[in-house]
Amino acid sequence: MTTQNLIIYKFNTLYHILEELGLDLNIKVTFAETENCLNECVQNSKNYLVISNKKYLKINNQLVLDNTPIKIFKLLEKVNIEFLKIQFSSQSEIEVKNYIIDLNSRQMTINNIKLRLTEKEINTIIYLSKSKKPVSIDELQDKVWSYQSNIETHTVETHIYRLRKKILSAFEDNEFITSEKNGYQIK
Repeated sequence: MTTQNLIIYKFNTLYHILEELGLDLNIKVTFAETENCLNECVQNSKNYLVISNKKYLKINNQLVLDNTPIKIFKLLEKVNIEFLKIQFSSQSEIEVKNYIIDLNSRQMTINNIKLRLTEKEINTIIYLSKSKKPVSIDELQDKVWSYQSNIETHTVETHIYRLRKKILSAFEDNEFITSEKNGYQIK
């Protein structure tokens, strides 16, 4: 399991309390007094939560404790909930080629350019990206659309055509999904 890193930012009293509890809670507790120190702590941590006593705009994964005092069990509950949110959010993103696919928002992103996708489009991209070889139309009908292979339909071809057109329009990428001799592929 990934170590949970709790970074206490400009909140010295809370740091001393949590530092004592850190070993028992299986959480690494770090104190950051300056913005440079905070940036260094964040860069060196994958799974982190920053706790401060006021909102700082440039900080991600932040829990603001502006209503103190707080009972320690309530604080630990809030910390655990925030770590669960961070974990959920990080598991919702997958990388395909140089693109980030956010499963929750159904968006495909590269260089701050975003493209909204349908659930079928996302399922198609994920299925194609996991395959090492070209995927036939029959296989896509079966695995993504749950159609029987003996039904005559152009659903797959139509969806792939529209998806490729959307990606070309948004990202100017004509090679994201390629047509191969035996089907479609994302290389």
